[in-house]
Amino acid sequence: MATNYTDEQVEVMVAWYKADPTRDCVETLAKEFDKSIKSIIGKLSREGVYQKAIYKTKSGEVPMTKQEIILAMATSLGIDSSKIMGLEKAPKQDIKFIYEVIKGEHNG
Repeated sequence: MATNYTDEQVEVMVAWYKADPTRDCVETLAKEFDKSIKSIIGKLSREGVYQKAIYKTKSGEVPMTKQEIILAMATSLGIDSSKIMGLEKAPKQDIKFIYEVIKGEHNG
């Protein structure tokens, strides 16, 4: 099997990525080594250093599922979450609104 990267290249890639674990770094490495972004990500993954980017919503928040919001709501209220799991059928924005009101984050 052909080797795509020398040991020296792997050392450099890992060092650069550990210093700056971002998509920009991956793109820079891809240009530097004349490889595809997928190839760089694959190699960094096999080396055990690649960190998948955390998805965030348009507002910059880490998304929560309906179930996670309901569990957090139950915890805030000090009740058993099974008593309010029927809320999962409601639109997510409505559930989120109620949770924000409970936490005191909603104004108006």
